[in-house]
Amino acid sequence: MREPVRDPGRLEHMLQAIQRINTFVDGRSKDDIQKDGILYFAVVKNVEIIGEAAYMLTQEFKDAHPDTPWKIIIGMRHFLVHGYYEVDPDEVWNVIDKDLAPLKEQLERYLKEPE
Repeated sequence: MREPVRDPGRLEHMLQAIQRINTFVDGRSKDDIQKDGILYFAVVKNVEIIGEAAYMLTQEFKDAHPDTPWKIIIGMRHFLVHGYYEVDPDEVWNVIDKDLAPLKEQLERYLKEPE
């Protein structure tokens, strides 16, 4: 059973993974990330962590915050883990380039909500 008291911790895990990705890719291009296997897989692993932490949130929390695309985030994690042989590096870049900043803002806002 998922516990509501753990939701803030899961949000923190997601923020930590976003920060790691941002640190890893700072000053790097899409091409840099795709050519550097270690960097690429470090990013992918942290996207997985974001998805796993989202999966571990209570359903009540996710239902209370429908602006965040939880199913897509969790689905990306499942795809990276189970469909690893079909991952399109361009999609990983899209996560970095388009999805992380708005997600970070949402998570920070959620952590400021009264419990």
